[in-house]
Amino acid sequence: MKTFKIEFATIDDSRDILYFIKQLAKYEKMEKEVSATLLDIKESIFINKEAEVLILKEGNLKVGFALFFHNYSTFKGKKGLYLEDLFILPEHRGKGYGKKAFLSLAQIAKDRDCKRMEWSCLDWNEPSLEFYRVMGAKQLNGWLTLRLDENSINDVIKNQ
Repeated sequence: MKTFKIEFATIDDSRDILYFIKQLAKYEKMEKEVSATLLDIKESIFINKEAEVLILKEGNLKVGFALFFHNYSTFKGKKGLYLEDLFILPEHRGKGYGKKAFLSLAQIAKDRDCKRMEWSCLDWNEPSLEFYRVMGAKQLNGWLTLRLDENSINDVIKNQ
């Protein structure tokens, strides 16, 4: 049996991170939304430290990733951990790797004195929703996710 391990990504993992992002987008039927480049990944994650990434490995094979960053709760007066993406290649699912990655993220949140973990999940992604429920997550009723994309940000500023 191959060993499973989780490691913090280094800049040398940038190409794999971009690959996992594209595979996640394909799974979510959002391939056209991905505009990130290899340079974007290197700069934003490893130079500007805007996010952190865990690489999931089976033996020496990279099988998934988790990308996260810190947010802030005004109600708690403390930071939180926001999980942007957790993705495991389809052929490596069902081996408990998602649970191990999620528990690693929870430990990071605890070690860093985060008061909560948050993430979004597509409403049709029932396998992931069930996984998160089993892990103890609660769906926030009454909340909707709102977003301005880059063009909308520019339009808002321009139309003031």
